[in-house]
Amino acid sequence: MAHTLIGTVTSAKRDKTITVSIVSRETHPLYRKQYTKTRKYTAHDEKNEAHEGDRVQIAMTRPLSKTKAYTLVKILERSHGRVELKDDVNNVELPEKIGADKIAEAEKVTESTKEGEEA
Repeated sequence: MAHTLIGTVTSAKRDKTITVSIVSRETHPLYRKQYTKTRKYTAHDEKNEAHEGDRVQIAMTRPLSKTKAYTLVKILERSHGRVELKDDVNNVELPEKIGADKIAEAEKVTESTKEGEEA
């Protein structure tokens, strides 16, 4: 069987090419300290089916370009997407943070608008 690796797609922006990151834990030979090492491989994706965040299996093949020597074998797990927060959500004042003077001012404004509607 060919040399295969399992990793996560970090970039799928190029046509028929994906970048796969493989994270491994290694131990330093002298200090015995463990550290993480990330290696990046570019792989050929003929049908453009892999997306960012997918867990994939890639296998070694003949050199396809200067940097591509792997090809996509299969997608093991699809990504679940990501959550993006809107900017205006962080600027909302919570009721606990509003002072008593602002509450009284808000009540006056609502009373004056009610009087304006009645007239």
